[in-house]
Amino acid sequence: MRCTWTTAGKAGRRRLLAGAAAGVLAYASAAQAQSGADPAAGPQADTPPVEAPSSPDPGASADKRQVFLPADFARYAPKNALDMLQQVPGFSIRESEQLRGLGQATGNVLFNGNRPANKSDFLTTILQRIPAATVIRIEIVDGATLDIPGLSGQVANVVFEANQLSGQFSWKPQFRSHYTDPLFTRGDISVTGRAGTIEYEAALNNDDSSRSGAGGPTLIYDGAGAITQRREDIWTSNYDSPKLSGKLTWDGPGSSVGHLNAHYQRIYSTYREDGLRVSPGLPDEVRTVRENADSWNYEVGGDYEFGLGPGKLKAIGLRRFNHEPFSQTVVSRFADGSTDIGDRFVQTGDLGETIARGEYDWAMLGGDWQLSAEAAFNTLDNVAGLFALDPGGEFVEIPFPGGTGGVREDRYESLLSFGRPLTSTLSFQIVAGAEHSTIEQTGANGLTRSFFRPKGTLSLAWKPSDTFDASLKIRRRVLQLSFYDFLARAFLNDDNQNAGNADLRPQQDWSYEGEINKKFGPWGSQQFRFVYRDVEDYVDIVPVGDGESVGNIAKSWAAAIVSTSTIKFEPIGLAGLKLDATFVLQTSRLRDPFTGEKRQWSGFANRQADISLRYDIPASDWAIGSNASHTHYLPRYRSNQVDREWEGPWFASLFVENKDVLGLTATAGVDNVLGARSYRTRTLYSGIRGQSPVAFVEDRDRLIGPIFFFALRGNF
Repeated sequence: MRCTWTTAGKAGRRRLLAGAAAGVLAYASAAQAQSGADPAAGPQADTPPVEAPSSPDPGASADKRQVFLPADFARYAPKNALDMLQQVPGFSIRESEQLRGLGQATGNVLFNGNRPANKSDFLTTILQRIPAATVIRIEIVDGATLDIPGLSGQVANVVFEANQLSGQFSWKPQFRSHYTDPLFTRGDISVTGRAGTIEYEAALNNDDSSRSGAGGPTLIYDGAGAITQRREDIWTSNYDSPKLSGKLTWDGPGSSVGHLNAHYQRIYSTYREDGLRVSPGLPDEVRTVRENADSWNYEVGGDYEFGLGPGKLKAIGLRRFNHEPFSQTVVSRFADGSTDIGDRFVQTGDLGETIARGEYDWAMLGGDWQLSAEAAFNTLDNVAGLFALDPGGEFVEIPFPGGTGGVREDRYESLLSFGRPLTSTLSFQIVAGAEHSTIEQTGANGLTRSFFRPKGTLSLAWKPSDTFDASLKIRRRVLQLSFYDFLARAFLNDDNQNAGNADLRPQQDWSYEGEINKKFGPWGSQQFRFVYRDVEDYVDIVPVGDGESVGNIAKSWAAAIVSTSTIKFEPIGLAGLKLDATFVLQTSRLRDPFTGEKRQWSGFANRQADISLRYDIPASDWAIGSNASHTHYLPRYRSNQVDREWEGPWFASLFVENKDVLGLTATAGVDNVLGARSYRTRTLYSGIRGQSPVAFVEDRDRLIGPIFFFALRGNF
């Protein structure tokens, strides 16, 4: 893992924090760079403006739903549905979990009562593409009361209709003081409209673009604590991922409706690192690292729902494909003219997924039923090579048979669900079924295996009043594997290698999730989420043959508490002042596969915080604010090393915003005002860690520096 920031802005940071209970819970957390959160962009770039001194309050309640109308958000002058939903008190967007196939719904946002029929878009990205002028209302309801299996806790249903051509856009450049190129390419534009019974949408989005970098010293100590090498490194990374997408909605005869969506995306990703290494008694070493991960992908999907017999049938199809070349080259040159040394790792992976799913819904016995069946076919074809630099300056291939091969999985799933109210305040939903899958690996150590796994969910929702609700969900889950983990892989920058593992299995767990929501009228709201996961086949680095690779640990567990608060200060006379805060505490436990000791999950984020203060100056177009965020990561483990990498300790930003600059919203600010840095402490042992002497300790401290950002957002 290398520290680099992507640029999802406020939406990305909320994905990281509000979804932390799911992420603990899904796989070892990555750094902010890899999770999609962006301290660099600052939350202000995507924060909606304010025009009036009052905050939106829940509108009319119908059937235990809170209804927010466009007038409730007028003071924010929202440009899109994301701007509106982010201002609903106490609601946090929770992204869909990356489970196998399409499966049950897991995200907490619906669109005209439906879950998204694609897998590649974040909910925040879809919300950004819906102009505010097309939103009719936003409904907040407990998911267990709906007829969509898998939902629980607070769910937002965004009801919208595009009756005429409209659109929205944003441009969000960024400039850093050190090491990086300026970022001019981050932004998005989308249009929606209607022609007869066809509603259409088109968008171009590059919001995840970034320019990242850091530089500074690294000290290498021997086992006795003496400095053996001094390093000075500078790295920079450029990333752009423009995505062209489109969607058609057909309002067919009667109650029938169809959707067709597609996207094509190019990814341009480069990384370069230049360093000087000085060791007593040895020639100075100039070391360069170059990486390229330019790739492309597409997705085509759709669904059609129509009345059939006593209910309705929805047919869903999806096809997506990723072409993912990657290369990494590390070369060292010496001041005394010694022969250069170097290595190169290359691979090209082609990933495909095809899904066919059917859902039949009907009402019976006072409740809602659904029978679903799904077939999913996933493939990976990968060609990898390892090369060494010869004395003549040419890279010569060396044997690396475990890196080339293919993986296939054919999976079939069927689920039956039933949900109904038990009383006027209590509802339940139950889902039961199973999946059968066959996984085949080709290439070195090829293997074919078949599995049968039960799956299901039990959800309860209790809403005794308009200001309080609680929910409980118990799930049996099967997570998605990365097919690359079946194959061998070299990590040249840290001199590590995975051997590949044909016996890799997907993680399964029993998940227990509770949510409590309390509204305090004009003062704001409070939400608590509690999550516990009892995990089988947890995915981590384990012994494989004579080496190590990604594999499974039989038993482990993880737990999280997530607090989300909105505090409004209007009752004490401070109109326009609002505090949003999210705090996450997580813990986990497993038995280390190398040492037998009990420890937490590798790379686990055991505490997180995000605090935003915004003041919209009454009777003006101006707003000011600040944000502070913190994430504490635990070490990652391999057989012979303990590696902790993090950025911080705190990121903080300041911004100023005007909501009417020639009809646009303009935001400017500076991030990293507290001087957060990039750190790494890696301890390498001569053999199995904890049982062998320390070979060396790597202690890194790199400068990031201030980050200046600007944003223009508008409608047309």
